[in-house]
Amino acid sequence: MTRIGIHDLAVATTHHVVELDDLAEAAGVDPAKYRLGLGQERMSFPAPDDDVVTIGAAAAAPILERHGADGIRTVLFATESGVDQSKSGGVFVHRLLGLPPTVRTVELKQACYGGTAALQTALGIVARDPRERVLVISSDIARYELDSPGEPTQGAAAVAMLVSADPDILEIEPIAGVNTTDVDDFWRPTDSTTAIVDGALSLDAYLHSVTGAWDDYRAQGGPDVDEIHRFVYHQPFTKMARKAHAHLAAHTGVELPVETLETSFRYNRVLGNSYTASLFVGLAAVLDHEDDLAGTRIGLFSYGSGSVSEIITGIVQDGYREHSRRDETAAALAARVRLPLDDYRALHAATTTSSADVETPHVTTRPYRFAGVRGRARHYEPTTTPATAERETVEPASADR
Repeated sequence: MTRIGIHDLAVATTHHVVELDDLAEAAGVDPAKYRLGLGQERMSFPAPDDDVVTIGAAAAAPILERHGADGIRTVLFATESGVDQSKSGGVFVHRLLGLPPTVRTVELKQACYGGTAALQTALGIVARDPRERVLVISSDIARYELDSPGEPTQGAAAVAMLVSADPDILEIEPIAGVNTTDVDDFWRPTDSTTAIVDGALSLDAYLHSVTGAWDDYRAQGGPDVDEIHRFVYHQPFTKMARKAHAHLAAHTGVELPVETLETSFRYNRVLGNSYTASLFVGLAAVLDHEDDLAGTRIGLFSYGSGSVSEIITGIVQDGYREHSRRDETAAALAARVRLPLDDYRALHAATTTSSADVETPHVTTRPYRFAGVRGRARHYEPTTTPATAERETVEPASADR
């Protein structure tokens, strides 16, 4: 049987970063509420000319630089922060990356699960024709109302993955466990820029999905829990992954050391929630920061509110560290510009669903920018004019420790 899986993987994020200590001070709460209670320290936040298209393209560009576009006949763009009700965000990315016209491009949506749906679709395409490679992009910007309980769990990131036969990084095994339950734990109406969430119900639905997907995984013949060496969970905030791990341990009756999760938190803790990208950001952290994973099995739990969940596993390939983008990811985290709280609140309040014509200011220093709306159509371009605002560099120490 042909091995199929993740051949390459890259992470990108937005121009700005907000310190949760600043948010805590403004709210009059102990910073430990966020650092320990949520397991979060910072959250990426978009500049006016950042969005899911620009950070998605920024994640995908290094993959094309390394591997070229030969064999890529499909781009799958997963997001729940879509910029258009009809046109795929992937089509904008297709043009920015200079891909040929012989590439099918679509957008997938099911809350935070969409990235896993895209990965599974890519695996099927490659299984049908192993000569093909598929570019999967998961890109999201998590937004909640100002002063709401969800506000400190905002964030933004994109992950791009090249899916192919004979992968260099992670072979995805064929067995999966799935669980779908209709529940109103989280959603974003089409007329709203922020999500609506029932925190208690969402946690309950998440934990229910862990055991539901696990039971189906075992029923399909998947390996037992003690044959999985690392777990990576979807991380709306990193503390939730800890709860999921403890819940799975109680359900299976097997002690699962929480220490095995720590590496998967390194990026998410300082990026915040990135919805469809969150699970794969955690995977990137594990692959970037652990040296002895070759031949081991990683379990991946994907959850999308509403809700759909899935457990899959992958075998880490020999030489995976040779393909690491650890330095590039650390540089992207360090390059974020710290956003003062008043400026953050003003930017947050200014976000709108309006399609009125507008020219966006040049702010982001990422490779691509949202140029504005003309004739009610969105326009994107490479970033050629660097931002003139003085940069306050944020060291990535907590992401690398």
